[in-house]
Amino acid sequence: MASAPNLVAHGAGLSALETFTQPSGPVMFKRFVPSRIDTDPGHHIRVGLAAAIIIMIASWGVGWLPQTQNSWFAGTTILNPLRFWTPGVTVCAVALVTGGLLLVRSWLRLGQALQLPYTTGAGENTVGSVKEAARTVRINDHKLAVINRAIIYWTVPLIFAFPIMSRDVYSYLAQGRLLHAGLDPYGEGVSSLPGWFMIGADSLWAQSPSPYGPAFLLISQLVWFVTDGGPEWAILCFRALFLGGMAMCMWAIPRLARRFGARGDWAQWIFIANPLFGLYMIAGAHNDTLMLGLLLTGLYFVNPHWTPTENRRRRILFGFILLGCSIAIKPLTVLVLPFAGMLLLWRPDSNISYRARIAVWFKSVLAVGLLLIGFGAITGLWFGWIPAMMTSGSAAFPYAPFGLLGLGIGWLVDLIWNTGIEPAAQVVYSLGTLTIAAVTAWLALLPKPKHPILSAAIALTTAVLAAPVFQPWYVLWVLPLFAVAGRWRGWSSSLLYLLVAVLIVAGVVDQLAVSQWIPLLSIRILTGTIGLIGLAVLIFLDPLTRRAFPQTRKTSQYVA
Repeated sequence: MASAPNLVAHGAGLSALETFTQPSGPVMFKRFVPSRIDTDPGHHIRVGLAAAIIIMIASWGVGWLPQTQNSWFAGTTILNPLRFWTPGVTVCAVALVTGGLLLVRSWLRLGQALQLPYTTGAGENTVGSVKEAARTVRINDHKLAVINRAIIYWTVPLIFAFPIMSRDVYSYLAQGRLLHAGLDPYGEGVSSLPGWFMIGADSLWAQSPSPYGPAFLLISQLVWFVTDGGPEWAILCFRALFLGGMAMCMWAIPRLARRFGARGDWAQWIFIANPLFGLYMIAGAHNDTLMLGLLLTGLYFVNPHWTPTENRRRRILFGFILLGCSIAIKPLTVLVLPFAGMLLLWRPDSNISYRARIAVWFKSVLAVGLLLIGFGAITGLWFGWIPAMMTSGSAAFPYAPFGLLGLGIGWLVDLIWNTGIEPAAQVVYSLGTLTIAAVTAWLALLPKPKHPILSAAIALTTAVLAAPVFQPWYVLWVLPLFAVAGRWRGWSSSLLYLLVAVLIVAGVVDQLAVSQWIPLLSIRILTGTIGLIGLAVLIFLDPLTRRAFPQTRKTSQYVA
């Protein structure tokens, strides 16, 4: 029988370590126990669950739902008080932004209650390190279990929400409809078929080619065929697939982090428990979830140290097959492929011969290329995604920094030479594409290369910054790679916390789905005002969450 637990203080009285020992003395296991309810992780999980339920209900009023004939909700009046009555819509909009900020607070407080790195400014012991220490492995594993429980609790209500933050899921359905009709989504927009607007796709995709890989278009075609375009069932089908992607992320992240010396519990918290993931990937229903799940799981299997050795080649090949599937979902991840190959060769502070690199790259490109040829043959689309990727500059968003730069230069050139905005803007976008390729090649060809995962993260970050299109969930493309590589600083966390809160407020304000007779501008102003007040509370007024932000750390170090 174990002796009575020994409670050991661990950092500013925020919590304790409970150590169970045998009568003979050896430590059996350690787990985290709170010292009071405010630092009880379960308390913050329950608050986050309440926030997720609020978001779910609010989405029934201001989430995206097309008015198609085969939509069950569109044919009933059960949601009319929430969707067509101005007071009901207003309450839902306010509840959505409030629930989003409450989820952000629950996420930050959960990290502080578990004493994760860079969640508080109250001394070095609580700031900690993202590097894994052998003496804390069991404690961190217990924290990981708590974080996984939080992820599940916060995700379940979002499964039943109407799409929020984006309506891209309806463009997936419309492009699947194109392929099902025998048309080429890489050559034609969704407006090629009648009734496309009633499906719910954004008008942005009316004449734009699909930016997705052949495997995902095949999935979209299957969803259209199975559901006959019914939006409710289609959303559930897509979400089921994306939940599979999330499960792959949850499985791979802690294992990759431990392999590269980082803390798996912290990496899981910073990436998947992050409200950006739940709101944009699950509630927003984005295929990036599947792309990232396949990418991260593939990187896990690309490991030269598998034992026994007879299974090593098969596991590495399986890893590259998963990477190929990720590219076939969203071609952007092709930027990671050269660094995945270098995982088989890389040693810290060591040179890698170019002959060895070329051999590994040839084999990896061969495996991935054969897979992509297979998907291209099945769909009949072959490599149409390559030219389709090059046309993304025509859909520049007003909040994409590089897109704004291109439009600004185009406007100046047009003002002086009367050439029109588009030609000069396209030149700028092409230079951005060349910059992405140049940075990726430079990182891959360094005589003494950086950590391959860090290099992949830098390449993807360059792709985000130099692209004419930016969407809030693009942050999640690079976040897991920086996290598992263990390359992190305090300012990175503070910037991320601020970015998460701001992007959630911006997403709510920008993507409110309301009827034509409801004053959208007034509701956006109200929602934005409440969002700004909530941001101020999180950053400056809340005595606990403000410790996560550098400008308020000194004033909050002594807050209990």
